Amino acid sequence: MSAALGGWVMVASCVLLAGCSAAGEQFDPPASTGEVLTGAGGGSASGGWASSSGLSDDPDDPGEVGGGWPSGKLGPPYPIVLAHGFFGFEDFAGAGYVSYFYNLKEALAESGETVFTPAVDPFNSSEVRGAQLLARIEQILDATGHEKVNIIAHSQGGLDARVVAHDRPDLVASIVTVATPHLGSKVADVALELVAHERLQDILDDLINAIGAPLYDQIGNETSVFAALEQFSTPGIAEFNARFTDSPGVFYASFGGRTNRARGGSDCSTLTPAPFVAQFDDGLDPVHPLLSLTETLLDGGIGESFPNDGLVRARDARWGDFWGCIPADHFDEIGQLFGQSPGAGNPWLYIDFYRSVIARLRQEGF
Repeated sequence: MSAALGGWVMVASCVLLAGCSAAGEQFDPPASTGEVLTGAGGGSASGGWASSSGLSDDPDDPGEVGGGWPSGKLGPPYPIVLAHGFFGFEDFAGAGYVSYFYNLKEALAESGETVFTPAVDPFNSSEVRGAQLLARIEQILDATGHEKVNIIAHSQGGLDARVVAHDRPDLVASIVTVATPHLGSKVADVALELVAHERLQDILDDLINAIGAPLYDQIGNETSVFAALEQFSTPGIAEFNARFTDSPGVFYASFGGRTNRARGGSDCSTLTPAPFVAQFDDGLDPVHPLLSLTETLLDGGIGESFPNDGLVRARDARWGDFWGCIPADHFDEIGQLFGQSPGAGNPWLYIDFYRSVIARLRQEGF
C-alpha cells in the first residue's frame, strides 16, 4: 500500500508540474474579499469597455461603460473566463510567469478580447471550487460592467462552471468545456482503490497541503485532493450530475480529446460538429510519456478502444452540444508542457483553437 501511495504522489506531482506557464497582470478586487483576479485585453471585442491594460487603475471603477442593456449592464460580447482544472493555478509560487493556460490569455488579449483567468483551490471538490469561481465572476462583472460572462473551461474547471451556472444562471451566457469528466473518470476510480484506507488519504491530503501551501496562495487548511477524486469517481459524478443540473438559459457545449494516435470513431461523432475542428481531423497525437499509463488504462485494450486524452475519455467529456474531438492529450489542450509541440505530424494549434471557439460564441450572440 505504501508503494501505491508513493506512486500516486509521483503522478500527482507530475500533473501539478504540467500546468506551468505565463501569467498576466493583477489587480486587487474589493477589499472585503481579499481575493485576486487577473485579466487582460479590452479591445474592440470587449463590449465598449476598454483601456490600455484591459482594466482600470481603480479596481472599483468599471471603466467607460456605455451602451444600454435592460439591466443597465453591458450586453454581448461578454468577457471570457478561462477556468482551470485540477491542480491548476494562475500564478505558481508568485513567480509572475507561471500559469495554467500557456500564453493563452495574452494571445487572446492581442485579438481584442477581455480575458480573465481566476484562480480557485487546485485541490478540492467542484462544489467548493464552484463557489470560489462564482465569487470571482461577481468581481469581474462588477469591474467590467457586463451582465454575464462566457466560461471556457478545461478539465475539472468545466464542473466548477456548471456549479456557477446552476447557482447563478443570470451571470453566465455560455459554458464550453474541454476534456471535462462530466461522466467521471476511471482514473479516479483506480486511484481511490489504490489508496483506499482513510488514514492514507488523510496523509496524502496533509502532504499536498504541506507542499502546496508555499506554492499556492489560494490553498487553505480545508483543501483536499480526495474531495476532487471522489467527485470524479463513478458514484461521485452521478451524485454531482443529479444535484447540479443544467440551467435552461445557459448555452452548453463540449469537446473531447484523443491521443495515442487515435482517430476517434463513434465516441467522437456528433450531429453538431464545430466547423473549425475539421482542420484537425487528420491529426494524430502521440501521447505524452507522463500520460501513457493512464491512457492505456482508459483505452480499454485489445478488442475495444475508447478515445481519450490520457485522463478523460471522449465519451465522458460529452455535454450539451458536443462539438467533436481534438487531436490533443490533456497537456496539449492547454499548451503544456510549457508550449512544447504536440508531437510530430500533429497539426494541433491550441491558441488557434481557442480563438475559433470564441469566434463561434460571438456568432451565437454571446
